[in-house]
Amino acid sequence: MLDEQLRTLTIHSSSNLRDAMRRLNVNGAGNLFVVEEAFRLLGVLTDGDIRRHLLEDLSLDIPVTKVMNRNFHFVRKGVAPDLRTLSGRIKYLPVIDDDQRLVDFFVLESRPDIPVAKPLLAGNEAAYLAECVATNWISSQGRFVRRFEHDFADFCETEHGIATCNGTAALHLALAALDIGPGDEVIIPSLTFIATANAVRYTGASPVFVDCEFETWNLDPDLIEGAVTGCTRAIIVVHLYGQPAKMDEIMAIAERHGLTVVEDAAEAHGAKYNGRSVGGIGHLGCFSFYGNKIVTTGEGGMVVCNSGPLADKMRILRDHGMDPERRYWHPWVGFNYRMTNLQAAIGCAQMERIRWILDSKRETAEHYRVALTGVPYLTLPPCNSWSESIYWMYSVLLDEEG
Repeated sequence: MLDEQLRTLTIHSSSNLRDAMRRLNVNGAGNLFVVEEAFRLLGVLTDGDIRRHLLEDLSLDIPVTKVMNRNFHFVRKGVAPDLRTLSGRIKYLPVIDDDQRLVDFFVLESRPDIPVAKPLLAGNEAAYLAECVATNWISSQGRFVRRFEHDFADFCETEHGIATCNGTAALHLALAALDIGPGDEVIIPSLTFIATANAVRYTGASPVFVDCEFETWNLDPDLIEGAVTGCTRAIIVVHLYGQPAKMDEIMAIAERHGLTVVEDAAEAHGAKYNGRSVGGIGHLGCFSFYGNKIVTTGEGGMVVCNSGPLADKMRILRDHGMDPERRYWHPWVGFNYRMTNLQAAIGCAQMERIRWILDSKRETAEHYRVALTGVPYLTLPPCNSWSESIYWMYSVLLDEEG
């Protein structure tokens, strides 16, 4: 039976594409092994290969060897396939002997695509988007932008929220509002996403990297003062993977040196430090609402703060530097960092279910904790009495011995 199955998946190298299409119609596998005499394997041909050929040339009379894939995956007889090295698109994997003769094949069951993150959009997102379309408020004006800013600032226990088009723009806007520019230095952690450093460079300032500590994977307070110079203007604290940094120690250092603290809380919506919401502990807090974040608007960001003058300045800079009292008068060089009403509509619906979203994140993290506790060579994410991580991503460390 195995020989017959194998033969239905093979075609001789002397055959043409018309023959191959007939064979594919019979086996229904979408895959053929191209062999020559003695079943020596030359290549693999799929229905996709034939479709791509037909888009360029309508001829079905050319040899299969002209279209087949010669760079194919295979395993040696007696060796089990390593699925980690194979694309999920491969379904039929040929087995060859030492003479490259086709002797068997593996059928690889379809492997599930497990996403790193998946937006939770089961609330009023569609209804609010429909309202935007029905009322024609689809740009940066509309009731949802102001509502989302208010709701999210309240969630962060701050007075002001300034919505932006993305999280990187939020970081840049915060630094621009602080008048940070060429010649200035901004301390940032060495372990973070590139957006943190890019936002500093956008202003013309220089990022100064400080290492992270093992306990929290965040900026090490013991190393910060050694990096402070006469050019240092600010510290950007990143709450990595939803785990809060040691804010009291960092704020004390900033106060001693007259520095501003910007919290990069892109991955930490709802995380707590000593009972306080991250983003509202420093002078400014920046968030991302990208599709894989805890609260999402597809793209989008927010700066939160308790300073009215800073909030007013950021709103002006966000809208091309336009004077709010005099349209088309621009006292500052600004940016187009506005959030659309469509994005904010999704954000408002997300905020209605934020507690459920946070509980779901923590529940998922607890499943991982139970399953991975005691596994050799693994260090699980930080867990401290003074912090409440939101586990945006449940990351682990692999010990060197592993």
